[in-house]
Parts: sequence; structure tokens; C-alpha cells
Amino acid sequence: MNLPILTSESAPAGSRAILDGIEADLGFVPNLAATIAASPTLLAGFDGLRRAVGGGSFDPVRREVAGVAVGVAVDNAYGVAFHSTVLGRLGVDRDDIEAMRRGAEPRDEVHAAVYAFARALVLDRGAVDEAVVRRAAAAGLGQDDLLQLVTECAFATLVGLVDNLAGRIELDEPLRPQAWK
Repeated sequence: MNLPILTSESAPAGSRAILDGIEADLGFVPNLAATIAASPTLLAGFDGLRRAVGGGSFDPVRREVAGVAVGVAVDNAYGVAFHSTVLGRLGVDRDDIEAMRRGAEPRDEVHAAVYAFARALVLDRGAVDEAVVRRAAAAGLGQDDLLQLVTECAFATLVGLVDNLAGRIELDEPLRPQAWK
């Protein structure tokens, strides 16, 4: 599906304020947001989830680990590049980032449990095996943590759906070094 990258000027009126808010928050409008701006409804849902996962109390590294796990699981090149870039900025070891991009768990026990839970959540469509949940609990993740991960996984899945529908959205300049596949 041909989904052009829109600007505040070319987007429908209902999307303009949302795009301006995203730009104010991030300093630029990511191509993914600019692509979905053709639908004010989808853009509003995207922005609401973006704000929810970014504004929560959940550890940002864990959130980004989940994003990579989902991206790999749903073949989302944009999401893998985005979350890999953020993990690098957060100081996560390069070898761990590369392992996750290959579909393997990182070495840290908690991050590995997050990765496994996020991957199972999307691949098994919510019917996560009890062993994966027990592993997360043993790593110190509580029910509130797992439910926050559900929100991140929903957001990352939305990004993946759009990226795949568009046949891959052009990566923004800051994401290009982390291009995946």
C-alpha cells in the first residue's frame, strides 16, 4: 500500500495538531507518524499509545527491549531500528542489542525475561505460556510490570502493522545506522 510521508501542511486538518505535538516532544516528526497522518484517528491512537508507554513508570531499557522483541517477532524493520537506536543511547551493550536483533535474548536476566515475555505475548496472541510468566516473576517483574509490557507490545505491534502494510517505511536519518534486515 502506498502510504506517503505527509507534513503538517499536507496532512488532514485533524492530524496537524498531533503532528505538531509529536514534533514538540521529539524535535522532529518520525516518518512513521508522518505516514499514518493521513488518518487522524490512527494518528491519535498512535500518539496516545506513544505517550502512555513513554510516560509510565516502567524502566525505559525494559520498554525498549520489549520493542525490539516485538519488532523482530512481527518483522517490523522500522520498530527494530527505532528501539535499537534508543537502546544504544541508553547505554545497552552492543552485543546484547545485536543478539536481540537476531531473535536471541540479552544476557541480563531481567531483560531476557522481558524479551521472552514480549515475544511470547505477540506470537501467542496473549496466550502466554505459564512458564514464561513464572520466569518473569522470578526475575522480579510484577503483574503491573507485565501489564505495562502489554501496552508497549500493543504500541510496537501497531508500528509493525503499519510498517508492513506500507512495505517498509523509509527510516529517518537517525535510525538508518540501525537498519534491520
